[in-house]
Amino acid sequence: MSFQVPAYAAFSAHEPLAPYTVERRDVGARDVRIDIKFAGICHSDIHTARSEWGETPYPVVVGHEIAGIVAEVGPEVTKYAVGDRVGVGCMVDSCRECENCKAGDEQYCRKGNTGTYASTDADGRITHGGYARAIVVTEDFVLRIPEGLELDVAAPLLCAGITTYSPLRHWNAGPGKQVAVVGLGGLGHMAVKLAHAMGAEVTVLSQSLKKQEDGLRLGADHYHSTADADTFTRLHSSFDLIINTVSAKLDVGAFLGLLKVDGTMVNVGAPDESLSVNAFALINGRRSWAGSNIGGIAETQEMLDFCAEHRLGAEIEVIGAEQINEAYERVLASDVRYRFVIDTSTLG
Repeated sequence: MSFQVPAYAAFSAHEPLAPYTVERRDVGARDVRIDIKFAGICHSDIHTARSEWGETPYPVVVGHEIAGIVAEVGPEVTKYAVGDRVGVGCMVDSCRECENCKAGDEQYCRKGNTGTYASTDADGRITHGGYARAIVVTEDFVLRIPEGLELDVAAPLLCAGITTYSPLRHWNAGPGKQVAVVGLGGLGHMAVKLAHAMGAEVTVLSQSLKKQEDGLRLGADHYHSTADADTFTRLHSSFDLIINTVSAKLDVGAFLGLLKVDGTMVNVGAPDESLSVNAFALINGRRSWAGSNIGGIAETQEMLDFCAEHRLGAEIEVIGAEQINEAYERVLASDVRYRFVIDTSTLG
């Protein structure tokens, strides 16, 4: 059994997204059907829509920053009821049996988690994401959006929020810690807000100073241009933690030089081309270069609760379905402050 809902899909790597009717599975015993109200546009959506991270199974409905209202629950669902405010992030299932899943790190499932879109579900069908009017997800991969967070500003938290929250928590950002955020975009602006709320002293490292006023407003204590070579001299050995949010090639060694002894630089941005580093940039200072994905389900809920407590939502621009392709081009041109969110009522 299944049902159909209006959506927007990518049909090839070179065509604009267009209206589509997506088929959703019927609600199973432990499933939740969600009427999607808002869906954020993540750079990952663009990479996938354009087959930049490998061949995409077309047609595909992307979108993994989903906020909506529970419309139906299966007979064995215990966590949610009709009318609840909920979200769905980057994954909709995992094996639940491996050591990582059991530890609450479903994002690192040894067998590979099931992505919200362009992934193969348990029934063998390709998953489709949030650029649609509804979605059906097993209750264990649904998140509760707390009161105090509006659905539109909450949607990007399901990717941009948890992608930056997880490394900040893991590497103990907090009072007395010097944290730098590379890039002030969809990920970076949330990293600044979250690190500030955690009590860290926050510095933004950006190509220019054009967003300096925004960065300081969002919670940064300092703001520097990386186009100024003197920045790397003045800030040498300054930071305990650097969160690199940009999806572009950069001089990793130069940024590693900004770390204190035992400091860590964490990549959360995913550029198309490989990054490299001279080993001495790590050896001279006992520095670490790490990577981090999203968080597990429990940590994502923790992040949402933290954001509600501190009144943190994404800075957004709400658009209609007819503006999605334009929004993609604006994301690539860094012309958004700081996340596009689709009003899914415009999908038809």
